[in-house]
Amino acid sequence: MLVFSVKYAIIILMVKKLLSQIIAGVAGLWLAVMFVPNVAVNINPDSSFFGFSLTEQWQMFLVLGIILGLLNYFVRPVLKALALPLEILTLGLFSIVINMAMIWFLDIIFQELYAPWFLPLLYTTLIVWALNLVISKILVGSNKD
Repeated sequence: MLVFSVKYAIIILMVKKLLSQIIAGVAGLWLAVMFVPNVAVNINPDSSFFGFSLTEQWQMFLVLGIILGLLNYFVRPVLKALALPLEILTLGLFSIVINMAMIWFLDIIFQELYAPWFLPLLYTTLIVWALNLVISKILVGSNKD
């Protein structure tokens, strides 16, 4: 019985972490579009995702946020493990570069997202990172049990 409850608690924690990543991605991209100059999410007439037509801007924010949340949940730990020597040398500041690379990857893949140059991309990354920190503390909580 104890093993089942521990497995259940781990699964719940993983789902909360993934959900916090997705919420932070959606909200962070929305805030970046609102407050960072030159960052935009546009809807093209032929915008679609796996055959689903995207006609509203909120739909595009949702798709981009979900993809960014999934990248943060699955890809970022692998990239951080590969870049561990650089993380140690820069005292953890290289993680900002990793997060910027993921948002830049979204910018390349989705023509609807426009985050040009270095500073708008950096500001967008910092907004998403800060929201991710706050939302994960609220949803997941601290691990001091």
